[in-house]
Amino acid sequence: MRTTRLATLALLAALPCHVHGQTTALPDTIVTATRLPTPAERVPAAITVITRQQIEESGYQSLAEALAVVPGMRLAASGGLGQQASGFLRGANSSHTLVLLDGVPINDASGPANAFDFGQDLLGTVERIEVVRGPASSLYGSAALGGVVNIVTRRAPADRGFAPFGDLAGGTQRTLRGGLGATGTVGAFDYLVGGQSISTQGFNSIARRLQTSTGERDGFRGQAATARLGYTPQDGTRVEALLRWRQNRLGLDGYNDFYQLADDPNYHGQDQRWTGQLRAETRLLNGAWTTGLRGFNSEDRRRYLNLPDALSVTTANDLYRGRRAGVEWSNTLRLPSVGPLSEGALAFGVLHGLEETNSRSGNEAYTTTTRAQQHSTGGHASLQYRLGDRLDLTGGLRHDSTTGFTEATTWRAGAVLAVPEVASRVRLAAGSAFRAPALYERFGTAPGYIGNANLRPERSQGWEIGTETDLSLGGRPRLATLGWTFFQSSVRSLINYTAVNAFTFTQSNVDRAKIQGAELGATLRPFSWAEATLAWTVTEAFDATTRQRLARRPEHVLSLTGRVQPLERLVLAPTVLLTGRSPEGAFASYANSGDARDTPRSNRAGAVLHLTATYQVMPQVAVFLEGRNLTNSRWEPINGYATPGRSLLFGTRFAL
Repeated sequence: MRTTRLATLALLAALPCHVHGQTTALPDTIVTATRLPTPAERVPAAITVITRQQIEESGYQSLAEALAVVPGMRLAASGGLGQQASGFLRGANSSHTLVLLDGVPINDASGPANAFDFGQDLLGTVERIEVVRGPASSLYGSAALGGVVNIVTRRAPADRGFAPFGDLAGGTQRTLRGGLGATGTVGAFDYLVGGQSISTQGFNSIARRLQTSTGERDGFRGQAATARLGYTPQDGTRVEALLRWRQNRLGLDGYNDFYQLADDPNYHGQDQRWTGQLRAETRLLNGAWTTGLRGFNSEDRRRYLNLPDALSVTTANDLYRGRRAGVEWSNTLRLPSVGPLSEGALAFGVLHGLEETNSRSGNEAYTTTTRAQQHSTGGHASLQYRLGDRLDLTGGLRHDSTTGFTEATTWRAGAVLAVPEVASRVRLAAGSAFRAPALYERFGTAPGYIGNANLRPERSQGWEIGTETDLSLGGRPRLATLGWTFFQSSVRSLINYTAVNAFTFTQSNVDRAKIQGAELGATLRPFSWAEATLAWTVTEAFDATTRQRLARRPEHVLSLTGRVQPLERLVLAPTVLLTGRSPEGAFASYANSGDARDTPRSNRAGAVLHLTATYQVMPQVAVFLEGRNLTNSRWEPINGYATPGRSLLFGTRFAL
């Protein structure tokens, strides 16, 4: 560990940069990080924005594929499309990342710890993805210990009444993908309607090295649709309704009767979600005060069915139903200058939410049930000012109260200092966060297990410091952007299983964790037609009591993305992902055939290469070729589950 720390410090000295991880310029403003529209270079947080252009040029199909290149984010997937994909952001647990859809939380309330599955969502109607790393509960409440992912749907152009878009592609593994939609503005109304569908035979998720791997493929069929209608009767006043739906059908694998990870041709699942929101806002006091009211509802329904077959007599009929609903009042108030302080703004609001689940899993011999609900109310306020013409200051405070356990107060403070003399920016931030216990953790029941209604929230405190520098050479004003971010956090009251007696288990606040690391990288622009971004994340995540490394947190993750335009109409977008070794705490070691009862060991390092080529036939029409895992790597992101093999997809895309 000491060697790693010394290496990290050496790299910090050598690479004075923080990498945002995108190949195109950031949007003019970022909202997710502060709830106030703020220029990206003045946001006191480590952020990554994945734009629509990147999604198309890099060939990202799912949310998991897009987030795999984000610094600080480790995606642990148990296969391809539709398979479980957990996100570990800055070394925190997979339940410590809050996911939003246009600002509305969509983490599944029926999950054992409310962790989000990044392997299910398609990107056909997504405009951009904003990722904020670091504690963010002072803005968004529960679950934002590692950070926040905000999925933003497509926006309507103000000058077009009808702007259709779509794509059609097919390729190996009997893959067929298609999407169609339209957006536009007609008078005071604007709209979006779009849908996407994909089906594939897929790959065998179980590693071929295991004796229980039979080559059975885990197919996927998914559909998604989005509709939005907005009404803007006058400047500053808007009413908007959004509805998004998706449904996936997928093949699954699991453990057989001998506790071995194995192919299972009869095991399949269905994953559905629909999310709706109605939002209205207006400006008052000559535009200085913007106030809005929003109501939202999100429902998840997951069903997994496994019938007896020649390989296993196991039967499972699992049904998970979860719901999130709430009402939010939000405000932004522009403040007058005070002495040297200018461009002041205050954001404040209140949210009342409901979580509920009605779930049943297992079989006649062993059944787990959770039928419960809990309410929460949170109020927040954040303030930002600019000191002089180069120092931005922000601070925020939030208080949350959830049915049945201790209340939680969280905070965050940050500053960004511009140093134009050396084209640099220095960022410093600190804050706290919490995760409310999930409904299963509090109220779930099963033979030998009972939930603990008296659980306390998991809590964390952390800080980060980083810089970003633009380098100029040979008449090129931004030949390179170099940077680093160092982060550190401590997490306490982590929830884990404990024994009540010799026959019964429950869950208690018994664990603590220490996490530190660095996000290092560089974006090079040697020519007007070529750009490359290197992002290297070093993470040390330990159990604070045992000093053992936390599972599925590799010490090193490196991504290399590029955009090369050798011809005016041709764009090549390569991606290389390298993931170092990591402890494996949930599955068997590489020394056996996959027996779950054996002592887990380290997960091996691996690399994957993707390449997408896009040719613009005409301004509105392009053809593309997407290549995934071109080296046919057999790397296992999760011990026993293999990376999907080599695939090619050819298609066309239009935006009229």
